[in-house]
Formats: sequence, C-alpha cells, structure tokens
Amino acid sequence: MFLKNFNVKNKTALVTGSGKGIGKACAIALAEAGANVIILSRTEKDLLIVQSKIKKLKKKCSYYVCDVTNLKEIKKIFSEINKLDILVNNAGTNRPEYFTKIKRKDMSEVVDLNIKASFDIAQLATKVMLKSKNRKKIGGSIINISSQLGKVGAPLRSVYNMTKFGVEGLTKGMAIDLAKHNIRVNSVCPTFVETPMVKKFFKDKSFKKSVIENIPLGKIATESDIASAVVYLASDAASMMTGSSLVIDGGWIAK
Repeated sequence: MFLKNFNVKNKTALVTGSGKGIGKACAIALAEAGANVIILSRTEKDLLIVQSKIKKLKKKCSYYVCDVTNLKEIKKIFSEINKLDILVNNAGTNRPEYFTKIKRKDMSEVVDLNIKASFDIAQLATKVMLKSKNRKKIGGSIINISSQLGKVGAPLRSVYNMTKFGVEGLTKGMAIDLAKHNIRVNSVCPTFVETPMVKKFFKDKSFKKSVIENIPLGKIATESDIASAVVYLASDAASMMTGSSLVIDGGWIAK
C-alpha cells in the first residue's frame, strides 16, 4: 500500500542534459517508473540512443536538440510543450582551476549554464505546469541537480561552488513561491559520479584516489544512485518535501 506512491505513472517529465551521464540515467529511470519523457541535449546522436531505450519501455519520448543557454531556442521549445509535470534541471558543467588563474570566459560559461540556464529552464517549465487548471490537485515536481559542492568548498572549484550554492538558493526561493500551486522544488546533491565528464577527471589517478579517500563509504556514486533519488522526489512519495535537498555523497559533507 505504501509503495504505490513510488511511481510517476502517466506524468510528463522533461530532463535537460539527457544525452549522457546523470541526465540520461534520470530520463530512463523516470520512464521505468511510468513517465513519458521529453529529453534535451546538444547532440542528436545521444538523444536518439536514449529515445530508443525509453521507447522499448513502451513510454513516449520526444527530443529536442538545443543549447539550453540559448534563451531564444528554449523559449521556442517550451512554446511547443502543452503538458508538463516534472522537470529535472540537470544540464551543467565545470572548469576546474585555481582561483587566481580562472579566465573570465570560463567563469562566464559555467555561470551561464549552471545558473542562468537553470533559472530560465525552471521558469519556462513552471509556466507550462501552471497551464494545467488542476495543478494544485495533481501537483508538480522540479528537481535541480546541484552538488555536494553546493554545500561545502573544494580546491580548484570556486566557480563551480559559486554556481551550485546558487542552485541551492534558487531551489529554496522557488519552493516558497510555488508551494501555493503544489509544485514542489528540491535539489539533489551528488558527490563525484561515474559519468563521462568525471571519468575524464579520474584519468588523474592521484585525484581519483583523493576523492575516494574523502568519501567515508569509500566508493564513487553511480548514475543509478542519483536517478533513484530523482524518481523519489518526482513521485508522490515525496509529497511533503519542498525547498530541501537530498545529499547523495557517501558521507563527504558529514565530516
């Protein structure tokens, strides 16, 4: 009886940055839990692979090739979406560098994607959600993919820290404004996850070793670890959670 709420059957979910990594895992997991999914990425080849996997689950899946930092592009996409119940605001990037050596171009690109685009996507998605006259009854869920580094600092990550702390603030502010519509807004804060982007960083064996040493559970998170948390927050099982965050970090920030 209690477990019946752990699904998103017949909901429509949109996932940004869903061609690879965490976004791909979240899109597939939401489909497994019963949702129809809209996926966004810059690379059509990746989207077609994800779409194929979701269609094998007998769920609808449409895709858009776009750059989420291009406001004109994403406005056009959202103008074509008539129904939306779940947003996974996942697209993001990182450019590790020592603070005094950070180039303004790199800083701006990380801010544009991690903060500005996240805000724009969330605002446009909310407007679509509010088109449903019964929104307060059926509810909605916005999940911002943040980071353990939205909670604590780390070497060579000052810009990333800045943006992810910003995502945490955005999550709380949105949650207060949207609560009256029963649209819940939460974040997921992963530690280092075995994604294509992180695997590039882990080519530095000493860096990978230092990461594992900082995780009390002694292991790297999987994409499934994060996708499971996202499905929970998207479902009615989390109907009393808003303005909060799920930290999936193996104990990193508990130290």
